[in-house]
Amino acid sequence: MRFTDFHLLPALEQAVSEQGYEKPTPIQARAIVPGLEGRDVLGIAQTGTGKTAAFALPILDRLGREQPQPSGRRHPRVLVLAPTRELAAQIVESFRDYGRHLHLKSCVVFGGVGQKPQEDEIRRGIDILVACPGRLLDLMNQGIVDLGSVEHLVLDEADRMLDMGFLPDIRRIVAKVPRERQTMFFSATMPEEINRLASDMLRDPVTVQVTPVATAAETVEQYVIHVAREAKVNQLEPLLKDANGRVLIFTRTKHGADRVVRKLTRGAGIEAAAIHGDKSQGARTKALEGFRAGTTPVLVASDIAARGLDIDEIL
Repeated sequence: MRFTDFHLLPALEQAVSEQGYEKPTPIQARAIVPGLEGRDVLGIAQTGTGKTAAFALPILDRLGREQPQPSGRRHPRVLVLAPTRELAAQIVESFRDYGRHLHLKSCVVFGGVGQKPQEDEIRRGIDILVACPGRLLDLMNQGIVDLGSVEHLVLDEADRMLDMGFLPDIRRIVAKVPRERQTMFFSATMPEEINRLASDMLRDPVTVQVTPVATAAETVEQYVIHVAREAKVNQLEPLLKDANGRVLIFTRTKHGADRVVRKLTRGAGIEAAAIHGDKSQGARTKALEGFRAGTTPVLVASDIAARGLDIDEIL
C-alpha cells in the first residue's frame, strides 16, 4: 500500500510527498481509512509507529472537503489532547506540515509559558487546537476557549495521561465537547481506567492494534547491560564516546538526570543536556532543539520524553 491509495485531497498528497512519505506504517494503513470515513478509532500502538499522521491526515482531509467557517472568529473544529508540552508542540507542527497547502489555522496551548500569546492566537480564530489539559482548562474557565464547535476529538497517549493524573481534567474537557463528533483515542496500554474512558468517549469504534500491548516498536533493538548502581555513569562514558549519532538517556528522577549531565559534561567532556519537569519551558525547548539539531548529542531525560517525541537517528 502507498499513501496515494488513500485518495487524499491533492493538497494533502502534495504535502505527504514533500515529507518524503511513500508507504504508510501499519497503524496508518489501518487507521486512516476509517478516519476518512468519520468512524471513531481506538488505536493501541507504541511510540514510533506513526500515530500522528494516522489521525492528522484523515482529519485534515475531512476539514479540507468541508465548507470553511464563516467570517469572524473561528472556533476550534479539532481538539487534540496530549500529556506533555513537547508532544503537544510536535503534534501541532505535524498538522502544520501536512496541512501547509490548506487554509487552516492551528494553535498549541500548554503551561509553563505566558498565556497571553496563546490567548491572542485563539482570539484571532483557529481551526485546530492542540493542548495539554491543565492550561486548556484554565483558558476554558476564563471564557477564552469555546469547544462548542469541535467536530474531531483526539486523545493521544491516553495511558500516559492516566499516569500523570489528568483523567479528571480530561473528563471535564470532554463534557464541553459536542457529543456528535468523531473521536480518535490512542494508547500504548489499556489499563482498566483507560478502558472505561475509551468506552465513555467512543461510539462503535474501529479498533486498530498493530502490535501486542506494551511491546517495543519494531525499529527498536534492545539489549541489557547488568551493572552496579554506583557504576552506571562510568559505564555510560565508553558507550557514548563510541556512539555515532544522538543518544537519549532516561533516568528515574529529575535530580538523577541533572547528576548524569554534570558527570558527562564535566567529567567526560561529553556535550549533554537535561530535560525534565523542573526545567523551565525555555530550557526544555532549547535542550530539545539542540538535540534535534545534533549540537547536543546526548539528551538526559526523566519520563517526560518517554512518549511520542519524533527525533531521527537516535542510537
